[in-house]
Amino acid sequence: TVLPGYTHLQRAQPVRLAHHWLAYAEMLERDSERFADLGRRIRRCPLGAGAIAGSTLPLDRHHTAKALGFEEPTRNSMDTVASRDLTLEFLSATAICMVNLSRIAEELVIWSSTEFSFVTLADAYSTGSSLMPQKKNPDVPELVRGKSGRPIGNLVSLLTTMKGLPLTYNRDMQEDKEPLFDSALTLRDSIDVLNGSISTLKVGEAAMAAAAQDPMLLATDLAEILVVENVPFREAHEVVGKMVGQCARDGVTLDSFSLDEMQGFHPAFSAPASELLNLERSFERRNLVGGTSREQVSRAVEIATQDLHTQAIELEAAGQQIEGTQ
Repeated sequence: TVLPGYTHLQRAQPVRLAHHWLAYAEMLERDSERFADLGRRIRRCPLGAGAIAGSTLPLDRHHTAKALGFEEPTRNSMDTVASRDLTLEFLSATAICMVNLSRIAEELVIWSSTEFSFVTLADAYSTGSSLMPQKKNPDVPELVRGKSGRPIGNLVSLLTTMKGLPLTYNRDMQEDKEPLFDSALTLRDSIDVLNGSISTLKVGEAAMAAAAQDPMLLATDLAEILVVENVPFREAHEVVGKMVGQCARDGVTLDSFSLDEMQGFHPAFSAPASELLNLERSFERRNLVGGTSREQVSRAVEIATQDLHTQAIELEAAGQQIEGTQ
């Protein structure tokens, strides 16, 4: 399944739909890594820090830390009481993840419009208009997009609360709970409904393919063909730019130029445009790691699937450890 890739929301180059989804898989994997990395820093137990200076009681902080599922006690009683950077880090990771989810939601909104018709959302994740019976609105993606403002605001709110506080505890710090819980719940619910939206949508393969057939999307391929013939890219880019300009003036497409016309633009061209511009060949020539060739995309799917499997095992182990301490 192919579609145009976009820059500046203008058709740029053709890509595989799998490659497009995998871009979000990469983003979300980094989100997962951010939360996992935070997990390494919340494994120190605050119990025993007291109000500021520890305790005169004969507490065994190492024992209580282990009993509660932590790796060790915190190292400084004042820092334990005064710091909220772990909460800020969680809010930051949540805000970044919500921004990534919002970008997915935005594309679902655009793609489900009549102008694109790239996807159709299931009825469970869209609604009809209260006035116009012909409409089907992408309400769930819009809500996820809108909800992204809350975790962003929660992060800024707590940053603002903490920025001027001296050590150690100040009453202002009670403002850390509400943004923390709100961001966690917002992220959880957004992941849940966006997952449902994506898993139940229908892909408009024909509309995607029709949009990807535009020969103008392969203009860069022509420039790279010249580069292979030892033409500097700056010169090749200028040549193809002139060809695109000619197409605009004559109302023709880039694949309409004959061999003579091609060589009129540059003698290094060895075939008519119709032979040089081929969508599948364009994909397969991009066989670099991270590229759009079938081999690379298939490999990327395998890697993403394995990463998800590994993360599932790690999450299950972490859950069992938490249950054991409880």
